[in-house]
Amino acid sequence: MGLLRGRLGTTAGFTLGALLLLGVAPAVLPVFSLGLLGKFLCFAIVAVGIGLAWGRGGMLTLGQGVFFGLGAYIMAMHMKLADASLFGGSGVPDFMSLYGSGEVPGWWEPFRSPVVTLMAVVLVPGLVALVLGLAVFKRRVKGAYFAILSQALAAAFAVFLIGQQATTGGSNGLSGFRSFFGFDLKDPNNKVMLYLIAAIVLLLSIALARQLMHSRFGELLVAVRDQEERVRFLGYDPATIKTVTYVVAAVLAGIAGALFVPLVGIISPADVGVIPSIAFLIGVAIGGRATLLGPVLGAVSVAAAQSALSSTFPSFWVYFQGLLFILVIGFMPGGLASLPSLIGRRGKLSTAASTPALPAAPVPASLATPPKPEEEAAMPEEARR
Repeated sequence: MGLLRGRLGTTAGFTLGALLLLGVAPAVLPVFSLGLLGKFLCFAIVAVGIGLAWGRGGMLTLGQGVFFGLGAYIMAMHMKLADASLFGGSGVPDFMSLYGSGEVPGWWEPFRSPVVTLMAVVLVPGLVALVLGLAVFKRRVKGAYFAILSQALAAAFAVFLIGQQATTGGSNGLSGFRSFFGFDLKDPNNKVMLYLIAAIVLLLSIALARQLMHSRFGELLVAVRDQEERVRFLGYDPATIKTVTYVVAAVLAGIAGALFVPLVGIISPADVGVIPSIAFLIGVAIGGRATLLGPVLGAVSVAAAQSALSSTFPSFWVYFQGLLFILVIGFMPGGLASLPSLIGRRGKLSTAASTPALPAAPVPASLATPPKPEEEAAMPEEARR
């Protein structure tokens, strides 16, 4: 009964979320707000992968900005090449004529194809994560060492992009996109379409994460997190389980980055370095990393708060973010997703404390005081026993 109730609750929550994202939001929000919400949903897609890798697998992934950036730059390169062919005629992106030789590098050419671009958005982050995962987890690197290594990778990736002014735009990044697979980005209907794509991808990501969490693989992932040596003793390879999870999280981050570019209109090293990677992690921690929807709600809430506060109080947001992170970790380790259970637990405790104690049952007089010696001698043998 409890399992059936849990499945019904999950189905009802998923249906309600789909209704809000696909029906209510496009009907009530203006195009600008809808595009902003689409940006937040991209961060939520990254958070789903982090929740799976960190919340279930115990892998503190501080370098998801790398995979987010790979997907984003692959999509940005295709869009710049497409714009150069549609509107410029020369096929050479504008910034290459300003900062480079005016010729398209050979490794850019495959991304003229929409099919190659879509495949690369999924395959490139996945292959990079596969190589890194096998190299790291096979050597049993974990804990703080894995976190530091992944963060160093994000920093190195950002430095590399900054140094490639002629091919990646350097610190300015890539921007000024005008079309997305032939659709005009200035058309409000196409902006709504981009939001709907992001919402559908988020819902599919949540469904995938739930399927993995409640499968045999999900049980092994939790077992690896809690008792890795015991799992190895039982005949399973923890490195393989961790690598698969790492690849899934990387692919989700790459897809989110590819959707981020047409929604926001720019991608730069500032969006893929150490600070964005930590921001992804903070959203997951605040929402509740061990739950299914906690990372999604945390990522959207933190991104919305940053958008609202950073424009009004630019210097205050960083302190607020740090304070919120400290408060949640210190008083609600389970994140905001654990708030209903905490409230319910406190309500039960207060109810139990306010309920008067029942009066004790009266004790028969014959049992209240022991019989005197002469009375005990006069009692039958069965009564004395």
